Amino acid sequence: MKIKPKTQVLSTPAARPEEAVEYFTAKGRYETDIADVAFDLQEGIIGFTIIDVRDAQSYEEAHLPGALSLPFGQIKRSTLVFPKGDVLVLYCWGPACNGASKAAAKLAALGYPVKEMIGGIEYWRKEGGSLEGTLGDKAPIYWNMH
Repeated sequence: MKIKPKTQVLSTPAARPEEAVEYFTAKGRYETDIADVAFDLQEGIIGFTIIDVRDAQSYEEAHLPGALSLPFGQIKRSTLVFPKGDVLVLYCWGPACNGASKAAAKLAALGYPVKEMIGGIEYWRKEGGSLEGTLGDKAPIYWNMH
């Protein structure tokens, strides 16, 4: 007799709908995605500043349109100048990179409103987003030792 496998999906019960509303609403306060950033850029919507937290050379080679470079390791209160009231939208290489999360924590601790762009530049490129920089689309897709 074949043993029926136990469910993996339902091994942990789903949250009650009220709890799910709270969780997913909160999640949206911390994250934004590529499609939302692309839409706002295309429509000329303001109120946020895009920050690339990768190393300076990677930024120089390719970055989102209008993004500022602020490598994670260089975040210091005395050097930060951003438009007053703007939300800082941070990105790194991609889903396997936690530089944007670390930078968001550091900048939030300094009093800045922040969101992380999930997917990073990797998914921006996969979804056909335009790039600025010396290499543009020809830049390496992933971090490498230059």
